[in-house]
Amino acid sequence: MLDAASAALGLPDDAADAVVFGGVGDLPSCFATTDLAAASVAAAALAVRQLIVAQGGAGAEVRVDRRLASLWFGWSLHPVGWERPPLWDAVAGDYACADGWIRLHTNARHHRDAALAVLGCAAEREAVTRAVAAWRGEDLEAAVVGQGGCAAMMRSMAQWREHPQGRAVAAEPLIAISAAAAAAPAAAAAAAAAADSRPASAPAAPVLAAFAAGAHVGRGWPGTPSRPLAGLKVLDLTRVLAGPVATRFLAGYGADVLRIDPPGWTEPGVIPEVTLGKRCARLDLTLPVDRAIFEGLLADADILVHGYRADALERLGFGEQTRRQLNPGLIDVALDAYGWSGPWAGRRGFDSLVQMSSGIARHGMLAQGTGKPVPLPVQALDHATGYLIAAAVVRGLLHRLDGQDGMQARLSLARVAELLVASSAEPAASASLAAAVGLPPIAPGGEADLSPQLEQTEWGPARRYWPPAEIDGAPMRWERPASSLGSAAPSWGTE
Repeated sequence: MLDAASAALGLPDDAADAVVFGGVGDLPSCFATTDLAAASVAAAALAVRQLIVAQGGAGAEVRVDRRLASLWFGWSLHPVGWERPPLWDAVAGDYACADGWIRLHTNARHHRDAALAVLGCAAEREAVTRAVAAWRGEDLEAAVVGQGGCAAMMRSMAQWREHPQGRAVAAEPLIAISAAAAAAPAAAAAAAAAADSRPASAPAAPVLAAFAAGAHVGRGWPGTPSRPLAGLKVLDLTRVLAGPVATRFLAGYGADVLRIDPPGWTEPGVIPEVTLGKRCARLDLTLPVDRAIFEGLLADADILVHGYRADALERLGFGEQTRRQLNPGLIDVALDAYGWSGPWAGRRGFDSLVQMSSGIARHGMLAQGTGKPVPLPVQALDHATGYLIAAAVVRGLLHRLDGQDGMQARLSLARVAELLVASSAEPAASASLAAAVGLPPIAPGGEADLSPQLEQTEWGPARRYWPPAEIDGAPMRWERPASSLGSAAPSWGTE
């Protein structure tokens, strides 16, 4: 898997030779889930190592602990004297339908309302169970998605391979990277024209003019081999879970990560887990004053990571062309659930839904003989995609050091699922891949896995697992504890 990721990133053929894997145990899965965890963490760390070399640092080996990588794919945060909020809404989960199984994802209020509107029942699990039982899976999936909700019927891997979306995803690259350097002069000219035509009172006019004049193109940053991402401004427009994992990793090597959420949005079950190292602000992009603030932030960012559906930023007036006009040198990395081509491009989705669609949950069911969907033991598609996003960002920084300012990258959960299935060869026909190949199962996390340092989060003190990767001379560490959404101002470099 690391070779596939390294090739997708365009790293040197021998780059992976710098990685040394350690740690004992495998996650209980009929897929190579621990291999995916270790490989994706290694890809991100390896990209950082290449950046350190480009900054003049030593080519130190990258040590990846397979056990710690697996544990970080679960929950890295361990509260001391308090409890994390519940992860799932009471309605979310798998339901038996007339011809199989379907999963409803209802953590967001509007997604829950959409599912209940289709089912015509109360927000009670028993009522939903009765209502779902009367539907064929494919019909209910289409109805919920059509209503603006999130659902996925359980398909087999064979069905997914033959599905138009499955075929489209299989044809996509693992990481679609394109340099934007060639388009930068035209974008700068367009930005200059936009700046000239904007009323003098418009807040973003000086920003546009500065970037049109080339202030952003080819600039460096104050990062050093010991803190390679220090000084980089990362604008984070992502939600559960892949994007926040990516930006958490970037913050671990010094990036200034500013997460922006709309008013009212919340993810209580995961916020303490994924806001480590970040500042979190809110903006309402339907309001002119907030749009002006966001425009300034975007123009001044080095990196944008976004996980909105493909047309969402376009509808808000911040589509790809506008982003490039505002910031010709931007490293622009996006993710989605079901891929960037095919009939489901842009469909709402989450890790658990992609596992249902792609056949992973059904194969787990058959392997364990349970009669109900068996997902991966962790949300591995989310986490692995997150580390690959981080690796793609760092690859963009290597482009910058090569004088190729500006880069785009696109990734999807469904394409990472394709990698997992393919790399597992014939997934083990037993409850545990580790048992099938004679490896010990991973032991639960314990005291030795936890850093002794207390993280003083807004919710109370907590401890984290030791980082899953090590690069000599460049420790992964975070300068801010986890914090709640909206707890910071929407600006760069302020506490």
